[in-house]
Amino acid sequence: MIKFGTDGWRAVLNEEFNDANVEKVTLAIGKYVFDTYGKDKQIIIGYDSRNESDGYAKKSADILASKGCLTILSSKVVPTPVLAYNAKFRNACAIMFTASHNPPEYLGMKFIPDYAGPATSEITEEIMANLDLEFAAFSKKNKVTNADFGGAYFAHIKKLIDFKKIKTLKSKILYDGFYSASIGYFDKILKDNGIKFDTMRMELDPYFGGLMPDPKPKYLQQLVEEINSRHDTIGLANDGDADRFGVIDENGYFVPPDVVITIILKYLIKKGFKGSVVKTVGSSILIDETAEKLGIEVIETPVGFKYIGEMMRQNEVIIGGEESGGLSIHGHIPEKDGILANLLLLEAVADSGLTLEELHQQAYEFVGCKFYTDRIDLKKSNSDEITKIVEVFKNTNPLCGYEVTDTNLKDGVKLMLGARTKVLVRPSGTEPILRIYLETDNKVKLQDLKKMISSFIEEIK
Repeated sequence: MIKFGTDGWRAVLNEEFNDANVEKVTLAIGKYVFDTYGKDKQIIIGYDSRNESDGYAKKSADILASKGCLTILSSKVVPTPVLAYNAKFRNACAIMFTASHNPPEYLGMKFIPDYAGPATSEITEEIMANLDLEFAAFSKKNKVTNADFGGAYFAHIKKLIDFKKIKTLKSKILYDGFYSASIGYFDKILKDNGIKFDTMRMELDPYFGGLMPDPKPKYLQQLVEEINSRHDTIGLANDGDADRFGVIDENGYFVPPDVVITIILKYLIKKGFKGSVVKTVGSSILIDETAEKLGIEVIETPVGFKYIGEMMRQNEVIIGGEESGGLSIHGHIPEKDGILANLLLLEAVADSGLTLEELHQQAYEFVGCKFYTDRIDLKKSNSDEITKIVEVFKNTNPLCGYEVTDTNLKDGVKLMLGARTKVLVRPSGTEPILRIYLETDNKVKLQDLKKMISSFIEEIK
């Protein structure tokens, strides 16, 4: 069954993701664009480096053009944020063929409306309703045209980033291409703006070197090892379609995305940005406490950047970010952009005159404590099992000996066990997995809490 999650439709290639279903989703999107905008709305189509993504992108473009749609296909691999920016720049809608950070055997389709952010739930519901409806052809067929979408994005980034400041960075830069769609984009931006850097893993590989294309510590070990041999270098990477970021500091430590968001938030305020910060229920308490000390409003959303993007379009927002490594800022697009995130971090570190490791520590000192996080992922055979576990957590107080001081039901159930301890239980929006996020201000307490929560789940029948 075709189902759109928090960021489009994803499925295993050559199983559910096949010719018939891609045609069905393409026509459903085409009908939505025609019904909403009329026949003159352009549809731009991009693809990452995954197996068959280019072929399916061309197939989708040909289907839409045969129906009379004005269709432009990327001439090469393109990151999701680059395609999204071009939706705004060209006043077009977009379809991106990617499964983002999912395993290599997956492929997906992501619809991006002309506001250049993820499609809202209302939009994806309309598209799903179109799956079994006919999209009649226009009287005239069109031909697919091709375009390189990089130029407009590069020009826009140059307006957002102070490259002269980055040139003053004390630390060196190591860019880990990580076999991702950021290759040919992030490195080109640095090179074109006179920034010195080294590189590794710069080949486009549909199998991502046999790894998950997710810039987390377990998949960035080669980068960590290289950084550890240098001790004066910041390591930067992106996920498969470059909408997420991963950062390693000069001592080889992974910098959690929420810390990166906090560092950039404080820097943007220093630059004169005004407004609120948008975060998900899964994001760190660090962001809440930092915002409170800065006198900034926090807007909290369910997990998924489509909710953050929607708030960014409706409010004056300095930065919107999520714990999985996505962020965007005022003046950009309401879509997560891992390329922009890495550039902003370099600028913030250069401005501070400190190393990233020192700035990382300073983020905790600002709020008076360090936060520790962990996550439990449980694969379940059906949604009923997941729903039952969520309901049990919702109705349990105390939980594992801790009094529940606040309950948030925006996405699954988030339980505050005092001011600085959080348990979030929610189903994944992209996989049949129950996720349990844990956070507290004490490392031993975190380990104990994880053991107690795991035992508590095992007792649920």
